[in-house]
Amino acid sequence: MPALSESSIAFVDRRNVYCPTMIPVTPDTELSISFETQRAVVSPWGASLRRYLIINDGGWETDILWGYTGGRGKRGGQGDVLIPFPGRIGDGRYAFEGQSLQLECNDKEGPNAIHGFVRSLPWHVQEAHANKVTFEIHLDTDTYAGRGYPFSLAVWVTYSLGPSGLTCTFDVKNVGQQAAPIGVGFHPYFTVGTSLIDEAEVQIPGTAYLEFNERLAPTGTILSVADTPWDYRRFREIGRQRFNHCYVQLERDAQGIATASLRHTARNRSIHITMDHTFTAVVVYTGDAIADAPRAALAIEPMTCASDAFNHPDWGLKRLVPGETFSGRYTVTFVG
Repeated sequence: MPALSESSIAFVDRRNVYCPTMIPVTPDTELSISFETQRAVVSPWGASLRRYLIINDGGWETDILWGYTGGRGKRGGQGDVLIPFPGRIGDGRYAFEGQSLQLECNDKEGPNAIHGFVRSLPWHVQEAHANKVTFEIHLDTDTYAGRGYPFSLAVWVTYSLGPSGLTCTFDVKNVGQQAAPIGVGFHPYFTVGTSLIDEAEVQIPGTAYLEFNERLAPTGTILSVADTPWDYRRFREIGRQRFNHCYVQLERDAQGIATASLRHTARNRSIHITMDHTFTAVVVYTGDAIADAPRAALAIEPMTCASDAFNHPDWGLKRLVPGETFSGRYTVTFVG
């Protein structure tokens, strides 16, 4: 895939009509969308979600995300899109349909591949409206075969604001000639206004979690949360828990929706992250390794497969055949 240096960036004029303009996409390129009392800032650099704010009656903005402005402000994977695999692949090695493949080991925690390819690439702004933006990118075999992923994909990520809150949808289409392994994930951090996330309470729908080794790669063992300190199926205070866990076997409602929630009762703030049936895992991370802002917020990461699913296809890995499209969505709702 040739490097993308420009994109059709849309700016709103005073008539609330978007006017596309060709400008270079850099890590500092950002767009703002809004709906009633909500505003979000997104970027075609990595299709990243950078801020989500609620505007009160006095015009003050309340941050729902622990976000950033400008490429240099990013810490700890804030708002990243994780495609074609979320989480870690141990030693970067996997096999798919008779091929033994080696990914680049780019994980600072150890010799693993982590979080896919697209979070540091410029995307194209495919469509932009006052309350909605769609980003698009193509990955092709010629570019990524030498990096351990000989498959071709077209990917779209859409952020929209509406009555239910912030919705993020994805569509991944196999535009190649062979089946491709696919996982999709997102890396937002959430805050309910506390200086440390320790003071908040969290509810996680996972009934089990992956055992990790000392390099934070899955060992292959799945552990039940029952009768362990990691059972957060009902609200519990985070306290000094050091989360860096991949939860699986999610509890769901009658419509197949799994919900993770964060709240601070004293501030009367709650955030609910609802995930459709395509999301089979959720990573929860307290950010302890972030040097300049440890435990400032809680990462709640919707993932369509568990970490290292390329080596454990039954952990939610999608086998996408040529011409097929894989789609899903999650929504963030604020109550306060």
